Amino acid sequence: DDDDNSGSTLVVRDLSTGAATEHSYVTDYAFAESGTRLGVLRDGVDDDARGAFAIDLTNGSVQALAAGKGSYKSIALDDSGDQVAFLTTRDTHDADQPSYAVYHWRAGSSDAHSIATTGTPGVPTGWWVSEHRAPSFSESGKRLLFGTAPRPAPEVADSTPDDERVKVDIWNWKDPLLQPMQLLQARQERERSYLAVAHLEDDRIVQLATALAPNVTVTREGDADVALATSNLPYRKQMSWDSPGWNDFYFVNVETGEHQPIETEIQGSLSLSPGGAYAAWWDNQRLAWMIKRLRDGQLVEATAQVPVPLENEEHDWPYRPSAYGSAGWTEDDEEFLVYDRYDLWAVDPDGEDVPRNVTAAAGRRDSVRFRYVRLDRDAMVIPHDQPIVLSVFDYHTKASGFAETDVRRSTEPRSLMVEDFRFGQPTKASDADVVMFTRESVVEYPNLWTSDSRFGDAQQVSDANPQQSDYLWATVEQLNWRSVSGEPLQGLVYKPEDFDPSKKYPTVVYFYERNSNNLHTHHPPIPHRSVIRPTFYASRGYVVFIPDITYKIGYPGESSMDAVIPGVLALIDRGYVDETNIGVQGHSWGGYQIAFMVTKTNIFKAAAGGAPVANMTSAYGGIRWGSGMSRMFQYEKTQSRLGGTLWEVPIRYIENSPVFWADKVDTPLLMMHNDHDTAVPWEQGIEMFVALRRLGKPAWLVNYNDEPHWPTTYPNKVDWNIRLQQFFDHYLKGEAPPVWLAEGVPAVVKGKTLGYELVGEQRATSGGGNP
Repeated sequence: DDDDNSGSTLVVRDLSTGAATEHSYVTDYAFAESGTRLGVLRDGVDDDARGAFAIDLTNGSVQALAAGKGSYKSIALDDSGDQVAFLTTRDTHDADQPSYAVYHWRAGSSDAHSIATTGTPGVPTGWWVSEHRAPSFSESGKRLLFGTAPRPAPEVADSTPDDERVKVDIWNWKDPLLQPMQLLQARQERERSYLAVAHLEDDRIVQLATALAPNVTVTREGDADVALATSNLPYRKQMSWDSPGWNDFYFVNVETGEHQPIETEIQGSLSLSPGGAYAAWWDNQRLAWMIKRLRDGQLVEATAQVPVPLENEEHDWPYRPSAYGSAGWTEDDEEFLVYDRYDLWAVDPDGEDVPRNVTAAAGRRDSVRFRYVRLDRDAMVIPHDQPIVLSVFDYHTKASGFAETDVRRSTEPRSLMVEDFRFGQPTKASDADVVMFTRESVVEYPNLWTSDSRFGDAQQVSDANPQQSDYLWATVEQLNWRSVSGEPLQGLVYKPEDFDPSKKYPTVVYFYERNSNNLHTHHPPIPHRSVIRPTFYASRGYVVFIPDITYKIGYPGESSMDAVIPGVLALIDRGYVDETNIGVQGHSWGGYQIAFMVTKTNIFKAAAGGAPVANMTSAYGGIRWGSGMSRMFQYEKTQSRLGGTLWEVPIRYIENSPVFWADKVDTPLLMMHNDHDTAVPWEQGIEMFVALRRLGKPAWLVNYNDEPHWPTTYPNKVDWNIRLQQFFDHYLKGEAPPVWLAEGVPAVVKGKTLGYELVGEQRATSGGGNP
């Protein structure tokens, strides 16, 4: 609103002198990367103060670039600070439907001028400049990228009283997206921008994105001659049941805006080489990397001669396997580097040279994973003229660290630092031979460390958790066993710091697919949103076991049983687990598996399963309200792994649904399922609870009001962790039950007590409303 003065006071301080300058009514600002100029937009008290201004930070001078009535937004500067761009309606502010223009200023000019608006050559007929995409300069400053969009019809005032308006959603079977998904994305669609480019040296506007190919990315930080356009529009309906999603890809000539198809019906993503000469993607049907040369359309299966699998060797989902990924391209688009499970391979994009194992197959030989580390975050290519750094992970010992190798030769990587820790992504200083990273383990907090770029002379530079030394902590070790089908599996066993092997310990089992590679992950004993913290329970005298699970398509519940129960038995054989006091806890997918397990086994004395799917037949047709998507894809193709529709394999849906076997449950079951869960419908938890209640089985359902898939507020997180602790302490340690567990908390006292007090203790007479 032109008459609504807004904005804030911007204070610019010279760090060398301490001098400060204030600028009032600032609504947006941007610094040039060079640090020489600052651009600000102001919404001033009068029209002359409203506008766009450039501030020379070397002398403090202020130049008005455009001023007067209208809206000003989204200011941008090039790296040098010699150019400024912004959006404004100053030329059309009195119109019934004001339209934005892209304004541009170059150092030495007296003011900024419009370079793109409605009707400008290059802006599509019937389109206008979008206010919902900020302009940005390419790295060279020769181009300005901005957004356009179809011009909407002017809004017509509706005088219908609120109490007479019809509020209705119409679901049509021909809709590309389900109505809930459309509603969630409605604002995004209304504000959708289509990328255009202003070629500043010859004053040309070129439209890059179109309504049929709406997503465009220009490589080389906006300076490439080619861009990549992506569209999933033809495949939106099948998103409801198929995964991964399908896309069409187009080559875009940035000089002309011409679109040429690269490939259609790709299940996944595609990327352009930095130089723009090639497009590469993973073909999950051929299980190979495909590369197309854009100048003549030559297509090659670039990895056809790689003698080892490049697809995920642990894939156990009912869709085609994904790749292990790629490291990127070497200089001049010479080679494309891809991963197998262990090593790096250099492939010739023209398909003439045989793929070369960069790491000399040392990873597969030693069961060690090597991955490229991009120390320079701004680098777009992998250098040829210097060794590259690789991350290292040992699948057997879980040790990790860093090594180096030469891209041009196939050589066994040279170890730089490999230790029994987990290391964070290293970052190199721009102007010094210094690298910063984190190092952690179960007993070591992830503090900051520095070293040189070859990881020599490593020094710890922070001590962020000294209070840990005041508490009993945990140790961790690996456990190996075989599933019912004979598959070798691994898991993690956390023990108290003062562990005594002659004692028998109560034990809590937690799982969620695979976790054994997290041997050296640090777990601070903070209240987690949904699951137990192993360090907290170990500190309180529990053993915690986290087993890996692998799956057989069509039988997720049975698969979890086949993996977890032999692991628990192998742990019992160690002699320090009290086999009469074992509990189990998990959430979401883990919660489902727990609900299934307690229908099949009594090995657990108590079970806590959060947000479980109890009935796959009713859940199948539901909506994931967080995204508006149908839940069908999850059961057919992704985590539930049933591998078919409800009509193709109905028995699988019933066999894997705990609610149909609730009469077999003898284990007390605590569930947490919230009434605003947008991932798993909370009716699923209700189905399991009312079934167990009807059958006279011990069951509890904790519902945090207005919370989603898990508690988000700190008090609710604390509350859930207290209830988990009290639940397991009662059933596995024999402690007195809390009132909420033994007697419940009636609705008439909701908000007055949380029921934490133990049965037999003196009841609190007031308060108790907060954890």
